[in-house]
Amino acid sequence: MDENSFLNHRELDKEINKLEKANEYYRNEMQKDKKILKNLENPDSLEKFAREEYKMKRKDEDIFIIEFDSVNK
Repeated sequence: MDENSFLNHRELDKEINKLEKANEYYRNEMQKDKKILKNLENPDSLEKFAREEYKMKRKDEDIFIIEFDSVNK
């Protein structure tokens, strides 16, 4: 196949676009993670994160998780 063929360039352009979209996605994810990490420097935020994400609790407390039925009757 010729290096300068239109089809070859088209395929390479598609690959470039795909990689640029992936790059943008990961840059956005990094920004979100940086915000979360910055927020976790605050002890209250760290405790809230641990409770919500990992269902952690203090030694002297009980946690009840209430789930609602999403099906309307």
